[in-house]
Amino acid sequence: MRSLFLLLFLAVAAPLSAQQPPYDVFPPADPPYFRVRYEASTKPGELIFPVNYTVWLPPGVKTLRGVIVHQHGCGEGSCKSGLTGAFDLHWQALAKRHGCALLAPSYEQPEKADCQMWCDPRNGSDAVFQKSLADLGAKSGHPELAAVPWALWGHSGGGHWAGGMVLLHPDRVAAAWLRSGVPLLGANPARPAIKAYAVPDAALRVPLMCNMGTKEGVTVKDGRFAGVWPANEAFFTALRAKGGLIGVAVDPLTAHECGNQRYLAIPWLDACLTARLAEKAGEPLKPMPGDGAWLAPLLGSEAVPAAKFSGDKEKSVWLPNETIAKSWMQYVKDTGVADTTPPPAPTNLQVKGNDITWNAEADLESGIAHFIIERDGAQIATVPEQGRNPFGRPLFQNLQYSDTPVQPLAEMHFTDKSAAPGETHQYRVIAVNTAGLKSK
Repeated sequence: MRSLFLLLFLAVAAPLSAQQPPYDVFPPADPPYFRVRYEASTKPGELIFPVNYTVWLPPGVKTLRGVIVHQHGCGEGSCKSGLTGAFDLHWQALAKRHGCALLAPSYEQPEKADCQMWCDPRNGSDAVFQKSLADLGAKSGHPELAAVPWALWGHSGGGHWAGGMVLLHPDRVAAAWLRSGVPLLGANPARPAIKAYAVPDAALRVPLMCNMGTKEGVTVKDGRFAGVWPANEAFFTALRAKGGLIGVAVDPLTAHECGNQRYLAIPWLDACLTARLAEKAGEPLKPMPGDGAWLAPLLGSEAVPAAKFSGDKEKSVWLPNETIAKSWMQYVKDTGVADTTPPPAPTNLQVKGNDITWNAEADLESGIAHFIIERDGAQIATVPEQGRNPFGRPLFQNLQYSDTPVQPLAEMHFTDKSAAPGETHQYRVIAVNTAGLKSK
């Protein structure tokens, strides 16, 4: 069985001139957004693709405690999707809760170029990533960005990149979620030029989650992505046998697309950041607590407190606490992670003539599905009129394949075309999350 690494990177290098627009169609990066871009390097060992990094900072944050990195996957389409990663309201809610920046790279990789040249961080993307943190820190007035811990999320080749960064810099990584991609640990005779990673002891203390669709080799054993599960299983087994804090969450509905993974990934990262980030910036990461963990059998669906687990712990799925374990059990069943808390109420409602605008933050657990517009106490519209998302729960911002908002970015705006000129009305806007819960 070919590994995921082979499936992702059996591509012929293409000249850099093959890149096509809209690599240059960026959403505006006005504060609290900041952006830097670097040209391709021709020096051996350095990054051969242009890349830009967009970062969002929680408004009013005094000192950043960390940075959450949302890393897209391989291929031109996935690279373009990275342009909007920092604008995702749901991921921003996670970043704001922990005083973190939200960073989204976008590599300008032509479709047929070798993705390994960026998603293996040893090929120059590690160095450019760290340079971006320093440059964005200076640009935003937050120089601490260059030194804060990282929480990493990656899809496909981005999962390979995120896992590689854990193995290279375990003391900098608070946690990492690897969707459909993992780094290579053993030699691969089919591609001897690909360097395997060693597993330092410090990496075993970094919480990791391997997440893939069931159609990526778990229940569907053939097709383009059939090698994803064998590669993840090998990575999981190697780290868990050494005591690594690593789990597996199989999406029962998908193949390589991200589906509804964010409804487990964001709460999981929230739990890890809560446990690991220091109270004061500049202090080292805290170890994950030794008690409170839950375990489950690999490819199973029931988790129990670690003390009650009767199976082989060296092959068990590690989960950080009871809350996440219960969400994990819902996710591996049907991805229907429950939520009982309503989203935050919209703010700053403005009415100018027939145009209504407002601001809103996403619900940490379930994001934003849509807004209800009321006039004089009666509902007159929803925004959007019909939520979309071809890969999972309908969302206000919609989603692309690599879990980022579509362009043009959705606006919090409504025009009341049925209101007659000169009439006076009272308006309300209510946020609704993807679990159907309404805000005040």
